[in-house]
Parts: sequence; structure tokens; C-alpha cells
Amino acid sequence: MNLALYGIVLSTVAGLTTALGALPFFFFRKRTDERVIDALLGFASGVMLAASAFSLVQPSIEAGGLWRFLVGFGLGALAVDLIDHFAPHEHFLKGYEGPDRKKVSRIWLFVMAITIHNFPEGMAVGVGAFTKDALAIAVAIGAQNIPEGAAVAAALINAKYSPGKAFLVTLLTGVVEVVGGLLGVTIISFSQALLPYMMAFAAGAMIFVIGDEVIPESHLNGHQRLATYSLIIGFFIMSALDVALG
Repeated sequence: MNLALYGIVLSTVAGLTTALGALPFFFFRKRTDERVIDALLGFASGVMLAASAFSLVQPSIEAGGLWRFLVGFGLGALAVDLIDHFAPHEHFLKGYEGPDRKKVSRIWLFVMAITIHNFPEGMAVGVGAFTKDALAIAVAIGAQNIPEGAAVAAALINAKYSPGKAFLVTLLTGVVEVVGGLLGVTIISFSQALLPYMMAFAAGAMIFVIGDEVIPESHLNGHQRLATYSLIIGFFIMSALDVALG
């Protein structure tokens, strides 16, 4: 299969796994215990960290050396930081962030927050299609999208949104990853020489999101220990999958 098409297919499949996590909430409509949401976020963080370290950081350094990695990694983190600072968005627990809110629906502010999280993940899958770790990256992102999708749907229902709307919003966040994957594929198709930079860029963006958003969000309810052990479990499982996938 053409590598560009392969990247689009992988990012589509990985992105849409968010819907699998949200699907049970069509049937389970009661308020979800915050401990469950924090555990899901912690697990997703661990998977993302392992995927970044083993499937993006290490291959980037091997392909382009330390300085190319440093440039791409720094730019990835900086890009997400700037988007986070200037784009209006709202977290379920941390509340509103960004410039002064105008007439923007709260649900779209939630969508924007999750978009900031998910776009780098889609880009990682698209870029990764041009490497030997393509399947490992896609499996990692898809695996962490399931608990992340469940956490998003549960939080939306806890915020009084209907199960149908919670599912659609969660699905939309997965579609964002497809767009990110398409961008990653387009950039690498233009120039293979950019591959080390883009792997590092995706890793920097993902690690910034984990450290600045996902882990703090999972600690705000007082369940830090549970979230941390869930992160460790996620990291271990993804490490084992990385070894199994070669």
C-alpha cells in the first residue's frame, strides 16, 4: 500500500476508536464516579508517554541525531503551548482558558479543548506511517483513545449533556485525529527529510499535552495516587505492546 494512503487509513482507524470508549454511555446513563474518569485519564497518559518515548523520540534521534530531535521536539511543545494560550477552550475541571470568551457555546469550548489534545496524536500516526513503527504508533494511539473517549463521554454526561450528544462530540474529537494524520502525511510526502523533525514535533506536542493538561486534570479530584498507578499500568502495557509489535 502507498505509504501516504497507509497513514490516512491508520489515523482514521486510530481516531475513530474514541467512539468505542463512548459507546457504553448510550446504555449507562448514570453519573460516572470521578475516580473512574481519573483512572481512565491516567491510563491514557501512560500509553501516550510510552508511545512518545519508544515510537517517536527514539526513532527521531536515530534517524536525524540529537539536534534535529531537539529542534522538532521544542517546536512541537511550543506550538501546542501557543494554541493553548490563544485558542478559547474549556476543560471539564480546570475551567475556561484562553482569550476572553465571546458568544461561543460551552460544548464547542469543550470540543476545542479536546481538539488541542487529539490533533498531535493524529499527526503522530500520519507521520509514523513512514517509519518501521507505523503499526505500533497506530495501536498505541488507538489503545489510549478508548479510555480517553470513555472519559470524555462520561465527563460530558456528568455535565448534563445527553448520551447522544456526548457520543457525537467524542466521535468528533476522533475525526480531529484524522485531520492531524492527513497533515502529517502531507508534510512527509512533500519531503522525507522532514521525518526526524516531524516525529520529534509530534512527540513534543503530545508530551506537552500530557504534562500540561491530562495529568493535572486527572489530579484535580484528589485521586492522584489512583491516576498515577493507572499511568504506570498504561505505560507498562504500551511498552509490552511495543515489544510485541517489534
